[in-house]
Amino acid sequence: MKAIVMTAPGGPEVLKFQDLPDPVLSQDTDILVRVKAAGINPVDTKMRAKPTVYPAPLPPVLGCDGAGVIEAVGKAVKDFKPGDQVYYCQAPHHDRLGSYAQLALVDHRLVAKKPKRLSFAEAAAAPLVLITAWEALHDRVDIKFWDKLLVHAGAGGVGHVAIQLARITGAEVCTTVGSADKAEFARSFGANHTINYKQENFVAAVLDWTSGKGVDIAFDTVGGKTLAETFSAVRYYGDVITLLAPGPEMDWSVPRARNQRVSFELMLVPVFFGMDEAMTHQGEILRRGAGLFEAGELRVHVDATFPLERAAEAHALVASGKTMGKVVLNVD
Repeated sequence: MKAIVMTAPGGPEVLKFQDLPDPVLSQDTDILVRVKAAGINPVDTKMRAKPTVYPAPLPPVLGCDGAGVIEAVGKAVKDFKPGDQVYYCQAPHHDRLGSYAQLALVDHRLVAKKPKRLSFAEAAAAPLVLITAWEALHDRVDIKFWDKLLVHAGAGGVGHVAIQLARITGAEVCTTVGSADKAEFARSFGANHTINYKQENFVAAVLDWTSGKGVDIAFDTVGGKTLAETFSAVRYYGDVITLLAPGPEMDWSVPRARNQRVSFELMLVPVFFGMDEAMTHQGEILRRGAGLFEAGELRVHVDATFPLERAAEAHALVASGKTMGKVVLNVD
């Protein structure tokens, strides 16, 4: 099969288009998928640059998100059959190759039927960002009707899905963006209020939006200084969820003084640590998300597509921060 191989840690140039042996079913719980499209996520670029920081050894083929057609199933797989169109999210780990390839072996618990309304490219763009936003808003904080939510980077992959999930729940959403085009984009997905962080202080803007109280929940997808400043935009006894690890310089005095709850979200943990129940839950999120896609309540935006052999260009574009929504590789 053709695949994109990470030949060494480094920049996008280490990604090479090569031939690899076809994978074969190795476990009764496996599904062999003929990959039609593979989503690219910022975590892919981080794995490429520093693979040794992840808790499980990474194989040479990256890519968590995929969509395609089942070619074969293991003996223990009952809910899928060859010919089914599916989408999935499985972190590459140990000898389990990622989705930047024509074929992928995927644990059946991490797979769901592809929403019929979505193209393969759209379906491949959805899983990681859907699971991340769902776990953050529903599992970490149980977002509720009329909650006020701040989403950082609302025009990003996770951000534009988080806005929609919050609005489906009945929450009100404000989001930070870096341009007028991104503000319009975020509003088109349901954001009630947008804040151009390059032109105004987002903390002051959030406090103005909430009449000085602060939001009930903040969802940080940026980290660093943005996370540190976010605590002042959240009400007393409010919640902050972040995707990033705070550095040793983080000042925790504001969340401590406000009795805020801080949660972390890394949706790759179940696969890296073999957590069976959590993997089953992520498959259920994909199935529930498929229902929302089919009903037209949830959308995913594909900003750009590249053929598989141009994965290095796609990685460079993702790292630029200039995209809205997701970037996808057309594989087969």
